[in-house]
Amino acid sequence: MPQKLDYLAETPSQTAGPYVHIGLAPGAAGFDIYRQELGWDITGPHAKGERIRVEGIVMDGTGSPVKDVMLEVWQANADGHYAHPEGGGNVEDGFRGWGRVITDFETGEWGFDTVKPGSTVGRDASHQAPHLNLWIVARGINIGLNTRLYFEDEPEANAKDPVLNLIEWERRRATLLAKKTERDGKTVYRFDIKLQGEDETVFFDV
Repeated sequence: MPQKLDYLAETPSQTAGPYVHIGLAPGAAGFDIYRQELGWDITGPHAKGERIRVEGIVMDGTGSPVKDVMLEVWQANADGHYAHPEGGGNVEDGFRGWGRVITDFETGEWGFDTVKPGSTVGRDASHQAPHLNLWIVARGINIGLNTRLYFEDEPEANAKDPVLNLIEWERRRATLLAKKTERDGKTVYRFDIKLQGEDETVFFDV
């Protein structure tokens, strides 16, 4: 006689509700709870290296800005070390290597200040080009999207990067390169993210 299997019913999934901003970025929702938003301070005051500004916009398949996006960033310091016991080495006091930003409700623009990371060592001891790891969530995105930001002014390191080289179509690798500009004497990297359609940003299944 076959054994009866009493499986539990699967809990239905749903998109993130209106409380995401309150819980993760209360200032953006109009709540004055903290002196500054959680996740705004990526590097701390003692981080060495080149101070940079990273900014961009998230677009849908039609090229229109998506205005309710949250982005989280993880990065190494200028020496290529993460703020983690297995991060490869010591980091400066106050360096977190993690940040969170919300897109502007009017323009869809996002941005943060940090230091340019150094080259990191991968799991197989290979050297990875300087990069930022980004996680993107928004209304209509049921599973967060993972991507990377590389720097266009690191061509030699990018050409040897093992993750970039996993992307078979070389043309698509360009969707992960941030463009360098100068503004008011400060280095700015522009990184626009396209969720779908032509020139869709490469996302990784991690």
